[in-house]
Amino acid sequence: MTRRWRTIPLLLFSLLSPSLVYAAHSFENTAVVRTIELGGALVHVTTTYAVKSLENGSKDYVVSLSEDEAEKTSWIEAKIKGQSETLTIQTHALNPQDGVFLYNVQLPNALGVNGTITLVVDTVQTHATYPWPREAAQNEEQSLKYESDLFVLSPYKTATQRTKIRAPVPRIISFTTPEDLGPFTTDSVATKSGATITYGPFSSIPPSANKKFLEKHQKPVAVHYHYEYPVVEITKLVRTAEISHWGANLNIDNQIDLHNAGPTLKGQFSRLEHQSQMFYGRLAAHVLPAFNMHLPPGVHSPYFYDLIGNVSTSRFRPVPSVPKAAQANQFSVLELRPRYPVMGGWNYSFTLGWDSPLADSAAYDAATGQYIVAVPVHTPIAGSVVDDAEVKIIFPEGATDIEIFPPFPPLSESRSTHITYLDTTGRPAVTFKYKNLTEKHAGLIYASYKVPFSAHLQKTKAVATAFLGLFALALLTKRVDLRLIKA
Repeated sequence: MTRRWRTIPLLLFSLLSPSLVYAAHSFENTAVVRTIELGGALVHVTTTYAVKSLENGSKDYVVSLSEDEAEKTSWIEAKIKGQSETLTIQTHALNPQDGVFLYNVQLPNALGVNGTITLVVDTVQTHATYPWPREAAQNEEQSLKYESDLFVLSPYKTATQRTKIRAPVPRIISFTTPEDLGPFTTDSVATKSGATITYGPFSSIPPSANKKFLEKHQKPVAVHYHYEYPVVEITKLVRTAEISHWGANLNIDNQIDLHNAGPTLKGQFSRLEHQSQMFYGRLAAHVLPAFNMHLPPGVHSPYFYDLIGNVSTSRFRPVPSVPKAAQANQFSVLELRPRYPVMGGWNYSFTLGWDSPLADSAAYDAATGQYIVAVPVHTPIAGSVVDDAEVKIIFPEGATDIEIFPPFPPLSESRSTHITYLDTTGRPAVTFKYKNLTEKHAGLIYASYKVPFSAHLQKTKAVATAFLGLFALALLTKRVDLRLIKA
């Protein structure tokens, strides 16, 4: 789920708010546990709600996020604990009176009085951490800081609540211990065990998704921790997927602007020091010397180059194609090592592409004459976020009845005509734009279209016409005498 829901007018919220207020009296939370898994560019948050119904027919449960938390959230999904099927979520704009975002989660079955259910809400936050200190020398360690709110917001009463923040390693430098929490706690507010900091338990919390609670009781918390991997962001991704029936090929071309979001390099880069660190295996965490790409099975002929030329060091380990009905559990792996290590604050722009058999991702319905092709939205680098993405699908020349089915709504969609060699009228193309993509967004765009038989012959006719034209021109020049003086 992307941030497109923020464009919903506030008027829509005002029209829906009476039903949400009514729903606030339908449930109470017997227990709420929020677990925050700290990372680099991405932070995963899992919130478990043990819910009890207060009336018959309760089916719409409301989840709340603060304005700051919603701004960071790029993906949200809800499930019943122990089940794999996701639930339908209806999102609403910011409530200007209370300063919270509300999400309606539709339960699979209506609950009766005192009926219980355990709801699990997963979110992915992007740009939620920042390097601290902001600068680091080439041989210094990397540490990040994460800030959040203490209490989980909810329009319902909550009997007990905990927040757990887990760092990747136990080396936590510092964490906040809030004070003046009033009647909500009698035990120690914050405890540390290994790599986990636990806030709470807090008890008898009133409905908190309102401005009064936020101003009186909400407290900020921060965790400063070591992070032992580079913080990778892709500031811009331009992906072009070209469908070719003549070559039975699907070409994927990616123009990638990569940014190391770790602490900015302090001082000058030393190649000698870098080689020494590589030799002794003590490379600093904020240095990105190489990265791996997991490509689909069956891809071949990968190519990659930057603004200077070919990337010199690489290793490609292909995996054969798998049947469409089978679940792919292996990936082709492409290991890339830039011509220089990407230090904190540095950028690296390069182009990466590959070909794959069209049969691996396409199907044909003989009854309707429709082709269906699956195009991946993006191919993520592990732990990275894509700030801005543009995905363009180029169809065969003469394609008609084009329909697109993206896995989640894009920010915008546009149609154009792409002209390349041997084209006559040009190829139809559809372009999508996205923001803040994570590995959760690595879904498939399904595109259906028809190609008339005459369109298959269009390129052949164009080539034949060009050759006949050249032949006629050659005959004409043979018959024309351009000599000034005839013998």
